[in-house]
Amino acid sequence: MSAAAADTPRQIVAKAILTENSAARREVIGTLVGQGDESVAALFTAWREDALFIHSSADGAKTPVQLTGEKDSAGRQNALRVDDGQLLNGPDGKPLRLSASELTVVQHDRMLRLSMKAVIDLLDLAASSPAKRIQAVQTLGFAQDAEKLPALINRLSLEQDAKVKIALREAIALIQLKSADDAVKLAALKELKDLHTLASTDFIKAAQKEAEAAKKPELAEAARIALGAVENHRTAVNFFGTLFRGLSAGSILLVVALGLAITFGLMRVINMAHGEMIAIGAYTTYIVQNVFGSGLALSPFGLSFTIPGMNTTGLAYESYFLFALPLSFLTAAAVGIALERTVIQFLYRRPLESLLATWGVSLVLQQLLKLIFGSNNVQVSSPSYLSGNWTVFDVVFGWNRVFVIGFAVVIVFGIWMILTKTPLGLLMRAVMQNRGMASCMGVRTERVNMMTFGLGSGLAGLAGAFVSQLGNVGPFLGQNYIVDCFMTVVVGGVGNIAGTVISALGIGMADQSLQQILGNPVLGKICVLIAIILFLQWRPAGLFVTRSRSLDE
Repeated sequence: MSAAAADTPRQIVAKAILTENSAARREVIGTLVGQGDESVAALFTAWREDALFIHSSADGAKTPVQLTGEKDSAGRQNALRVDDGQLLNGPDGKPLRLSASELTVVQHDRMLRLSMKAVIDLLDLAASSPAKRIQAVQTLGFAQDAEKLPALINRLSLEQDAKVKIALREAIALIQLKSADDAVKLAALKELKDLHTLASTDFIKAAQKEAEAAKKPELAEAARIALGAVENHRTAVNFFGTLFRGLSAGSILLVVALGLAITFGLMRVINMAHGEMIAIGAYTTYIVQNVFGSGLALSPFGLSFTIPGMNTTGLAYESYFLFALPLSFLTAAAVGIALERTVIQFLYRRPLESLLATWGVSLVLQQLLKLIFGSNNVQVSSPSYLSGNWTVFDVVFGWNRVFVIGFAVVIVFGIWMILTKTPLGLLMRAVMQNRGMASCMGVRTERVNMMTFGLGSGLAGLAGAFVSQLGNVGPFLGQNYIVDCFMTVVVGGVGNIAGTVISALGIGMADQSLQQILGNPVLGKICVLIAIILFLQWRPAGLFVTRSRSLDE
């Protein structure tokens, strides 16, 4: 056994093949239990499919081989040695070309196949990836197969990863719940209480019912205590999960509403086309993704043309999102400036007319997007650095949601810097506080209006770039956010950026919390809307009232 332990998994398989006694062959295969060499599974599959052979040389030496590669005209292939995975060479040092007809097929029977399955079932316990090891451990634990218990206990003594150790302890305890010894069951329930993993809930409930049916109060009480520990942990996970989801939902709402906080809050323009600026930013991201990929074919107004692609792959392709962010801002800003120059500039201080005009513009933009990109939604794939998650004490932190929280912080800081630390911000604040006085002081108010509206529209486009990572993109994407945007700006206080931040986060937190408490997303949103209406009855000006020296604006 010591010699076998020193052999590689391939050498052990080769030794098993050359062992003639069936019982001894199964014993050799059993020494592979818990070893993580992935080649073992492939070799066992080939063995079961009669794809392993024994080559006998002229001097009588026997070598297990596997045929591989293309067959030549005579049906011959290269032969790989099972013991080291290298090509089998002849006496002249050149690779041998062999056919299956001149080799001996390695035999197998039912008992041998069961031995192979036992090895394969435990193969992933020693996989190089901790995630793969955890999955294998959980599979064995949930099956509660007592025959796998020694292998799990042995692996626990060797494991170094803390998360895998917890999974092993859980799996061992779950299997021990099936023990006929009450002392072992009590120890298992105590272990599950200490671990309080969410996955053990149903198993503990089953153990509790079994103990109550068997009239074993000590076991039933231990199960009740363990179940209580799990439920307490579940409550904590739900609380922090809801907190994170509320913060991320508020951040998404904030990113979407910041542009409206400028165009509506500062400029007093009711821009019903703000949602379409979000859609323009999302579609810009879609175009950039296809430019980095294989290109994009469009057929607007019956005209067909193709945007060529760069056919990038890997990290180069996934970098498309970094380019899409500024381009989404610039594209939406350009559309916003065009809208301001052609429509909005004639409607300042005329809120009803601006509402109707921009509503008409929103319908036109929706139809344009529909004609260019089609009625069906399009898919924007998320880069790998936004697709994963971190799991901390069973609370899942999605990378895309973590990104949007950081993204919102950066945008708020950037807007604050622009409004308070730049000449453009000074001019914007001057014009918005008293347009007539600013004009008398020589400020070119028309240019400031254009740049302010472009900034607000660009922020909406920037929001669209990120919203594209959360779901499909369609011509009516912006309509899903426009009402929430106006609510956020009004509740925070029209024209107050700090109020918009607090309002967005508060509405996001309340929405997620009520959905969790009520268990119904629609009912949760209705309650939030009712709360906002009642709040505005109490404070019609919102959280913060913006002071102005002008009485007509």
